[in-house]
Amino acid sequence: MAFQGLRAIQPRSFVPRTTQSRHRLGYSPNLLLEAGEPDSPDQLWVGDISHLPLSDGRFCYLAILMDRYSRRIVGWHVEPSMTEDLVIPTLQKAIQECQPKPLVIHHTDRGGQYASSRYRAILNRAGFQQSMNRAENCYENAFMESCFGTLKTELQMTEYKHHEMARREIGEYIAYYNLDRKHSALGYLTPHQFERHT
Repeated sequence: MAFQGLRAIQPRSFVPRTTQSRHRLGYSPNLLLEAGEPDSPDQLWVGDISHLPLSDGRFCYLAILMDRYSRRIVGWHVEPSMTEDLVIPTLQKAIQECQPKPLVIHHTDRGGQYASSRYRAILNRAGFQQSMNRAENCYENAFMESCFGTLKTELQMTEYKHHEMARREIGEYIAYYNLDRKHSALGYLTPHQFERHT
């Protein structure tokens, strides 16, 4: 393998936890337990954070907000760390682009990034209803887990040289995901087409 310049792909022994729910910032109730399925855009946004491997053994992080109705990614951001500076630009971009009416349900896990006072202030100004998973229940945000699985599989993600490179490639993929990728759950329309046909 050394003679051919090959390197074995081995699973990493360490995978960072992207949900840091042991904090004292307070939690929001899970509003999805009583909410029906959304029947138009900008009723329910779901969000999460995932790690992206870097070639030096470290990680950078991707935050996404997705419209649950159309599967359209309405906001995203990549940063070297997973502080509130990762999730706040994601939310701000989504609000600026979509200009949603008040009462959007914003659902995430119980991570401290989403419970910070700055993040909650933006939600309050926009008139959003914050919703969070119940403790130790990742299945309540299964649509975001599925989205990240699709993204990592289709990008054949291995490692990025630095977070700026990850940001460029993720941006290209999300444009494809929203505008060109057909979803079987949407009747083989893209998220953009599905929103226009409703």
